[in-house]
Amino acid sequence: MMEPWLFKAALFGYLLSTGGYLASIVVRRVIVARASTWLLFASFSIHTLFMALRWWAGGHGPVVNVYESLSFLAWAVTGGYLVFQTMTKTRVLGAFVAPLSFLLMTITSAGITGESVVPDILRGYWVPAHVIFTLTGEALLALACLAGVMYLLQDRALRNKKAFRFSRFLPPLRDLDRINHLAVLWGFVSFTAGILAGAVWAGAVWGRPWQWDPKQVFTFLTWMLYVLLVHQRLAIGWKGRKAALLSILALAVLLFSLAGVHAFFTTVHDFS
Repeated sequence: MMEPWLFKAALFGYLLSTGGYLASIVVRRVIVARASTWLLFASFSIHTLFMALRWWAGGHGPVVNVYESLSFLAWAVTGGYLVFQTMTKTRVLGAFVAPLSFLLMTITSAGITGESVVPDILRGYWVPAHVIFTLTGEALLALACLAGVMYLLQDRALRNKKAFRFSRFLPPLRDLDRINHLAVLWGFVSFTAGILAGAVWAGAVWGRPWQWDPKQVFTFLTWMLYVLLVHQRLAIGWKGRKAALLSILALAVLLFSLAGVHAFFTTVHDFS
C-alpha cells in the first residue's frame, strides 16, 4: 500500500521544512527560507495525494475520526499559508506554520494507520461537509492569529526602534494586516458554513439542531467573537493592533471549544 509511505514522506517533508525555516532565522539567509517554502509545497503535495488515495480507498471523506481531522487541519493550514505566500512576501510565517503542521502530523501518526471504522451516526453527506468546512475555517482563523502575532512583534519592534533576531524577515505591517483580514474573512465564511452543515446534521440525528450542549455553546461564543471582528473590520474600519489582538483572543476561545470542552464538560459530541 502506498498510503503509509506517502504519509511518512509528508511527515518527513514537514520536518525538513521546519528545520529549514528555523535555520533561516539562525543564519539570516532568505534563500534558506525560500528553499524551505519549496520543501513545504512538496510536503503539501504529497499530503494531498495521501488524503486523496485514502478517500478513494475508504469510500468516505478523510475526516471521520480525530486523527484524520488533525491530518486535514495540517493540510488546510499549510495550503492556506502557501496561497497567502503567493500574494504577499510572508516567508517567515512559514516558521510558524511548518512546525504547527509537523506537530499535527506527528500526533496524527499515532492513529492514522489502518482502516477507519465509521460509526452509523457519522455516515452521510452532512458530517463530512460539517467537518471539512469547519476545519478549513479553523485553519484560516489560525493563520489569522499567526499573522496577528507577527504583526504585534513587528509593531513592537518598530515602536521601540529595536530590531530582534528575525525582524528583518518579517513582512511590512500592511501585508500582515492584509493576511489577518483575508484569513479572518474567508475563515469566518467557511467556519459558518461548517456550523450550518452541523446544525442540519444535528437536526436530522437528534431531532433539533440546538441542544444547549457545552460544545455548541462555546462554538457559538467563538462564532460571535468572529462576528464582532468581521463587523469591526468591515463596518468600523479596524486595522492593526486591535484586529490582531481580537483575532488572537478569538482563536484562544476556539481552541478551548475544540479541546477544553471535552476536558471539563460532558458533551454529546463524543463519538468514541
